[in-house]
Amino acid sequence: MAWPLPALLAWAGCWLAWFALRAAGVSFGPACALACLLGIALAWRVSTPWRRACVAGGFPLSFGAVVVAGSVPAWAWLLPLALLLGLYPLKAWRDAPLFPTPDGALRGLADAVRLQAGDRILEAGCGLGAGLVELRREYPQARLSGVEWSWPLKLACAWRCRDAAVTRADLWQVPWSDYRLVYLFQRPESLARALTKAAAEMAPGSWLASLEFEAAGVAAQAVLRADGAKPVWLYQLPADTP
Repeated sequence: MAWPLPALLAWAGCWLAWFALRAAGVSFGPACALACLLGIALAWRVSTPWRRACVAGGFPLSFGAVVVAGSVPAWAWLLPLALLLGLYPLKAWRDAPLFPTPDGALRGLADAVRLQAGDRILEAGCGLGAGLVELRREYPQARLSGVEWSWPLKLACAWRCRDAAVTRADLWQVPWSDYRLVYLFQRPESLARALTKAAAEMAPGSWLASLEFEAAGVAAQAVLRADGAKPVWLYQLPADTP
């Protein structure tokens, strides 16, 4: 089941449980607690920590919003919606939300994937530029590029990473053929598509690096595991795509 449908179904289930409990005569506090517990139970059925947090936190956050809604004018709810759409245009919803590359997550990448000075590296979905900062530490002589669909994030990333070429574009439409390394921190469901694109466009010997998530059914050439950091799965082209 494609994300975020599991979260939407879980939130709806919690609200249905709330209404059913209240209709059955359960008092306000216990009904709220039981609906929250249902959300926590459903959260354990999803795969990653941040998704569990989304599922578990959806009902209490929406419930709190409803509780305070009486003191907030109706038009005010358009402001967070406009902010959300600005940060995450509808076209980008199928990709990962904003999860910056942690500090030190790519430590040792230059030893695992050796590149020449001047080689081009792309961060596909660069967000606020945390990945580009890490890539610059590893490859001080490389030519860095980042692609981001959200205008606000693109502008913030371009200001932060002035030594990189940051463009506003769809990461799936930008050609990857000129890059020796493409780095991404995407959803697990996106990796098969990323490997297919890399295999079709990138030169033999080039690399695709995925932070935290492994491509199902494809053997990585190496796995970078910095102390206490998320794993970085490294795929050298050509790769056996699923």
